[in-house]
Amino acid sequence: MLVQARFILISLAIAIILFSLTSDAIFAISSRLRVPNWLATTLALIAIALGLLWVSTTIVTQVNEVVFTAIAYAEQAQAALPTLTEWLGPDAQERMMTALANFNITGWMRSLAGQASGVLSGSVLVILFVGFMFAEQVWFPAKIERLTGDPAQAAQVRRIISSIMHRVNRYLVVKTGVSAVTASAVWVIFRLAGLELAGAVALMTFILNFIPSVGSIVATAIAAILVFVLSGDTTLTLLVGIACTLVQFVIGNVLDPMLLGQTLRLSSFGIILSLAFWGAVWGVPGMFLAVPIMVALMIVCAHIPWLRPVAVLLSREGLPDDGSGDDEQARPPSLVA
Repeated sequence: MLVQARFILISLAIAIILFSLTSDAIFAISSRLRVPNWLATTLALIAIALGLLWVSTTIVTQVNEVVFTAIAYAEQAQAALPTLTEWLGPDAQERMMTALANFNITGWMRSLAGQASGVLSGSVLVILFVGFMFAEQVWFPAKIERLTGDPAQAAQVRRIISSIMHRVNRYLVVKTGVSAVTASAVWVIFRLAGLELAGAVALMTFILNFIPSVGSIVATAIAAILVFVLSGDTTLTLLVGIACTLVQFVIGNVLDPMLLGQTLRLSSFGIILSLAFWGAVWGVPGMFLAVPIMVALMIVCAHIPWLRPVAVLLSREGLPDDGSGDDEQARPPSLVA
């Protein structure tokens, strides 16, 4: 079911995350600026719709630009490959060249461009989901209470939901800022090197950095390959690759942990398992959603006695955080009241 319904489920998961982020923003705007809640909600929904459509069209445009540019430079890169692989020896070099010749890179890249166009249809579905969530949010507390049949249990469920929203929101906000800084640094590197596709590579770096551990490695590898495709210069490829690696290393090991701190407290091995599972089920979108899903799973399991061992395994130090220490005053009233 997860595989067959992945388009709808991925759109629903993204819609829930956007709804969570926007609910906190609406609550802050309404309470501090004294804006009517209906007006803040309407403006938020319009902003989400415009933002998603802009992001979708930008991704499609940049992917198409990368595809067509890479295809145009394919012959130049193929001519430079013998120089890059000569250190492997004649036999290994011949086998690699034969394998690359059999690989239809042009067809693969055109298929990638076709898949990117599906982002736009997914964005429309996400907008619809978020709109209906806003329309029904006033009934969420009543529905939870009727489902549980116990006011105390319903209050606990709302606290769990609020804690999950708080942790995921903080993770996404911090990760967005860190990814933006990384993407800006990569853009500067490409511009200083006089290479094309600086904007496309920066956007790719920004998106892939949301995938823990693996994303930064993949982004650096793709950037280095594109440098070689665009220039055919081994020295320039090496320099840009080292520069991008240093940026990823410094930001990923200094800035990211400093800002996130103890917000997640997830097991590194658990994160890799989550990436592998959701990547196998939902592909690349599943890898983006792996950490938010893991955060929700750990908090829920920490509140259920017979599932607490799962939360212990998912936590970093074996001390699962159930979110009870979060400041409940910062929650939207629709969830905690």
